Amino acid sequence: MAESLTLTVGVVGCGAMGGAIARGLVESGTLESARLLVADSDPARLAPFAAIGARTFADGAALLADAPDVLVLAVKPQVLGDVMATLAPHAGERLVISIAAGVPTSAIEAALPAARVVRVMPNLPVQVRSGATAICAGSRAGEKDVELACALFSALGATAVMREDQLDVAGAVSGCAPAFFSLFVDALTRAGVRAGLPAACARDMVESTMRGCAEQLLTEGVHPREYMERVTSPGGTTAAALFELEGPLTEGTYAAIDAALARTRELAEG
Repeated sequence: MAESLTLTVGVVGCGAMGGAIARGLVESGTLESARLLVADSDPARLAPFAAIGARTFADGAALLADAPDVLVLAVKPQVLGDVMATLAPHAGERLVISIAAGVPTSAIEAALPAARVVRVMPNLPVQVRSGATAICAGSRAGEKDVELACALFSALGATAVMREDQLDVAGAVSGCAPAFFSLFVDALTRAGVRAGLPAACARDMVESTMRGCAEQLLTEGVHPREYMERVTSPGGTTAAALFELEGPLTEGTYAAIDAALARTRELAEG
């Protein structure tokens, strides 16, 4: 159980990521439900939060009227500008945390001229409080602001503080990784089916193995290369398989991250 924070947090946007952040803060014990404020234009998204005692609002401006200590902007980059325009008269000097990919702190600071801005890049597994979040500070954010952002997002998994020029890389790596891992699970499952296994059996075995590997890597702190060596006997089946897989997988991963970063830059410029 995380240490409970004695402040109020407002979350604007209760979609997949915003909703996961809001729920995780309460379910982890980091925030009492009465200290959570959520805003969304869709009443159906607000209903579960009202049911647990959070305060709900139809828009961010109404939420800010209740003066939360921290404001989390959990809206898509395409609509962030419009949302910030409605919030600007009310945002003041409070800490504002943005999860919008590709939107730099300088742009958020320009739209919210007095706010202390921190950018974060969470990934999808924060929905099960086992995600990864990269964190960077804007020009007006202080050390305590960053510490508070870390305290909030540590409730949802691992956190790492970094420079803003590293944030997009972290977003490409950890943000895309759930799709990469899912693709590999699917590929291994299809390979098993192709070689004669029932599909459900192959998938269950692969998914259980993936969970076990992740737990061992995390709990034992073993390097992935060392872990591979545990499985790989000289001249054995795994060695033969890795000979075929490692080159294409490594080069393909490099190309995939480069493509994700290129697209991130395109979205930021657009």
